[in-house]
Amino acid sequence: MSEATATEEPVTLDTSDVDKYVGKQLVYAEFWDPCNATDIRRWVQAMDYANPLHWDEEFARNSKYGGIVAPQSFTVAMDYGHGCHPSCIGSIPGSHIIFGGEEWWYYGTPVRPGDKLTQERYFTGYKITETGFAGPTMFSDGDTIHRNQHGALVAKERATSIRYLREEANKRAVYGKEARAPKTWTKDELDEVNRLRLEWIKSNREGVSPRFGDVQVGDKLPRRVIGPHSRVTFALECRAHRQNIWGTWRWNPPEGVSDPGLVDAGFADDMTYDFDARKIDPRQGDGLYHGPSSGHINAEKGEKVGMGGTYGYGSSMNAWHVDTIAYWAGHEGYIWHSLTQFRSPAFEGDVTYVDGEVIEKIEKSAYGMPVVKVQTKMTTQDGDTILKGTAEVSLPV
Repeated sequence: MSEATATEEPVTLDTSDVDKYVGKQLVYAEFWDPCNATDIRRWVQAMDYANPLHWDEEFARNSKYGGIVAPQSFTVAMDYGHGCHPSCIGSIPGSHIIFGGEEWWYYGTPVRPGDKLTQERYFTGYKITETGFAGPTMFSDGDTIHRNQHGALVAKERATSIRYLREEANKRAVYGKEARAPKTWTKDELDEVNRLRLEWIKSNREGVSPRFGDVQVGDKLPRRVIGPHSRVTFALECRAHRQNIWGTWRWNPPEGVSDPGLVDAGFADDMTYDFDARKIDPRQGDGLYHGPSSGHINAEKGEKVGMGGTYGYGSSMNAWHVDTIAYWAGHEGYIWHSLTQFRSPAFEGDVTYVDGEVIEKIEKSAYGMPVVKVQTKMTTQDGDTILKGTAEVSLPV
């Protein structure tokens, strides 16, 4: 071992500020206004989810719902912080964050135009793991409980954030820009992507639900394709979150409570919200121009945090998973539980393929009804896996 190696300081994460928040309720923020049908339409447009139940008024009025209703994936757009904020609390000097996965429990209460959700958020803890991406890496969890204006429980989310040191990620350059030039698609390739996309849209546009008794383990869901991803699609995804529209939300901590959501989390100066400046110039806090997520559309900022350029949102990937399964399950189907693990972001220029398969039938479930368990896998045009997920879904018997 060389003297330089022997005396080299180990790379560590300073978790001293994070530790004091474990188990505590935090991040007090809420929207001013109820959602409306246009919010729901904006969401499905950004997620490229062409289910007419969520955007076509005439179709929706003739459905069992009697009008536009939100997809289950829309719940995250009714929340501050893309769902991950309670999982990335406390300052870690020199750090950045990417989203690592989501677990959702749903309680049978749909979100409709006119609903206003409120949230309780808790930082539940973390573990540190050595990764090839950035060395010592924090995997931290935060819970959000969603209720509507009537007090009805809508959903609970457990979000996992991945917090790492920018400098170490850049040294390792796992997603270095030299290896991540966006793919240029030929006309024939794009024609095939569009053909497959339309085929999926037509696969269950009427919302017919398969019967539990007819579904078999090994059944495949119609293949879905999303992309090619671009800075435009990433910007649309960002703006579909109601939080990122100017003036839509407020901080509301109880009197005497210091909310760590308002405190520096260790991000670089050019990746940090300026809440005071936001009062005059709303761009300073809208997430797209300024803030930790601005690297999604700004290649230079993306490179500085070890991502090699522009990249997509974890919350969108989870929505693609939930929406794909919900589309197959139809109007009488319902997702009670969903779990996803993100392996890699969706990068600029890539296409995402979503494949699903029924892997289990459960006659007596914890939800009081038969459910099927569906597994999804998302891959790129090169065959790289970027997400794996499962969901438990009830179907008509």
